[in-house]
Amino acid sequence: MSAAITLWNKHMVKSIRNQMEMSGMLIQPILWVVLFGVGMGSLLGPSMPGGQDFYITFMLPGIIALTASGGAIAGGSTWLNERLQGIVKEYLAAPIPRFSILMGNALSTVSKGLIQSLVILIVGLIVGANLTNNPLGWLGGLVLVSGFTLGFAGIALSMASSTDNPGAYHSMIMLLNLPLLFLSNALYTLETMPTWMRIGALINPTTYVVTGLRYMLLENGAELAKVDNIPLWLCFIAIAIFIALGMWLASSAFKKSIK
Repeated sequence: MSAAITLWNKHMVKSIRNQMEMSGMLIQPILWVVLFGVGMGSLLGPSMPGGQDFYITFMLPGIIALTASGGAIAGGSTWLNERLQGIVKEYLAAPIPRFSILMGNALSTVSKGLIQSLVILIVGLIVGANLTNNPLGWLGGLVLVSGFTLGFAGIALSMASSTDNPGAYHSMIMLLNLPLLFLSNALYTLETMPTWMRIGALINPTTYVVTGLRYMLLENGAELAKVDNIPLWLCFIAIAIFIALGMWLASSAFKKSIK
């Protein structure tokens, strides 16, 4: 585990020292909330009982999920660049467990995702989102976001280990990113979807992290979340399964890439 922490520290220090990366990491979530949230709120808010502020509150967990998946994609891109530059071979030459190499990258990806999520929540408060002041809710939300980011990071790392072409990597990963957002309850409730979309949303891990965040982070979140008939305990189980799947895919692809 110490090797994973060392690699995590390496990636975090590198990101902090890179002003362009830090600026992008902080500005991107602000743009998502302000441009997408406020814009869509102006369009759909008047038709909702709570108006524009209600929609911003409703879609904020979806923006967090989208940002988390985007951060995982960036983590996979970093991993691919290290493979192409031969840095991973240097890691392999060190007397450390090989799985810790993957975990170091995954943990730094989760850390960056949590920083971006915090920025989203702060901006959400500024633009009118109604967030809970319950510390247990914030803790539960932290666990869900971390788990979702870790699971998606596993998928991104598996794809980055399966190709030597950055263009191919981004093409493959983008086939997952936005469809996972729109085929979920991030922007609209499950009851408004046709049956085939609802089935897809129910097997989509994004649906469960969004629902869980509504329960945990939003004021009167249980009222917002219960419309989709997904209990909170199921959200945690679904994310746990997603973590296991993502890390299994990452580990399998990594082992194949170093043979």
